[in-house]
Amino acid sequence: MKIHEFQAKQILRDAGVAVPRGIVAETADQAAAAFTTLGSAVAVVKAQIHAGGRGKGTVKENPKQHGVQLVKSAAEAKQVAAALLGNHLVTIQTGPAGQTVRKVLVEEGCDIARELYLGIVVDRAVAGPVLMVSSEGGMNIEEVAAKTPELIFRERFDLDAGLFSYQARKLAALLGLKGASVRSAEKFMQSLCRVFVKSDCSLAEINPLVVTGAGELLALDAKMTFDDNALLRHKDLTTLRDLSEEEPAEVRAAESGLSYVKLDGNIGCLVNGAGLAMSTMDLIKLHGGEPANFLDVGGGANVEQVTEAFRILLEDKHTKAVLVNIFGGIMRCTTIASAILEAYKLVGFSVPLVVRLEGTEVEPARKMLAESKFDIISAIGLTDAAKKVVAAAKVA
Repeated sequence: MKIHEFQAKQILRDAGVAVPRGIVAETADQAAAAFTTLGSAVAVVKAQIHAGGRGKGTVKENPKQHGVQLVKSAAEAKQVAAALLGNHLVTIQTGPAGQTVRKVLVEEGCDIARELYLGIVVDRAVAGPVLMVSSEGGMNIEEVAAKTPELIFRERFDLDAGLFSYQARKLAALLGLKGASVRSAEKFMQSLCRVFVKSDCSLAEINPLVVTGAGELLALDAKMTFDDNALLRHKDLTTLRDLSEEEPAEVRAAESGLSYVKLDGNIGCLVNGAGLAMSTMDLIKLHGGEPANFLDVGGGANVEQVTEAFRILLEDKHTKAVLVNIFGGIMRCTTIASAILEAYKLVGFSVPLVVRLEGTEVEPARKMLAESKFDIISAIGLTDAAKKVVAAAKVA
């Protein structure tokens, strides 16, 4: 689960991590009032969307406007907020359509001496959380990793003990921090590591992490995501979820127990098992097609789930054909075939449907589909299925 920057900063503030003062605004007038309340000579108006790259992002309706802008008066804060709110911000992570800006964060300016990077992720290779720092703050960390990986320093820390003082001082030294900045870095890093574990985060990223003129470390930006599987332990965090920032079809699918991710292609995919779903998408692309989604119905899909999956696929106006690719291991193919036929009756199909079944009771299942009165294209083997659905999508 993702949250907004202003929400992440409140969590960090409560955990003792230093962040600038800021006020959230949903209207231009509120942004102007926020500037006045903060009382600083300069402030920053920041679009609040679930995407990175906001500083370099541009407003779709007015490309001269960026997602993060410095202002020096209440009137200027109002003007910038008006240009952002209700419009679409396009960044490297949103795609060309952009995301609607519904809130802005008006934040006090600060004296920036240096910009650093700090992030925490779960590293499967070491089976634990890893703290990463770099002197290249304010840049895309992927770009730094690709061009200058030697500038990224890592330190694994213990889930129970947290980050030890010597580890924090080691990283501070590698960043070239001295004096009061080392003590500030130690407190900052240890506090962030504690909140990462306590909140079951999957990512915590501060970019940039600034060193002020006084030598203090301050989280100028903050991104946090949480492990969905652990949210049952964090009822307070679930209230931070902003459904308006999520793809409606993905939310709807999750409510039905389906794993769904919308993509940009035109071939709908209904598959059981994440690995098989990925392989299906790869083969579709190999044979010249483009998948419209990732959809894993799981190993125990029932008629209701399959029906809802078809509805979601067919309501995507870009879908030109649908491929059902099922391996009947735990589930019998006859059960899936029955669900497909029942869903076909309930939903109706306006695009070609290709079905490939393998596994337990596959022959009776294929016979059920063949003897039905529905226009279903049967496929034997995954390659055959991919070729047939790509061909069907091209003529649909």
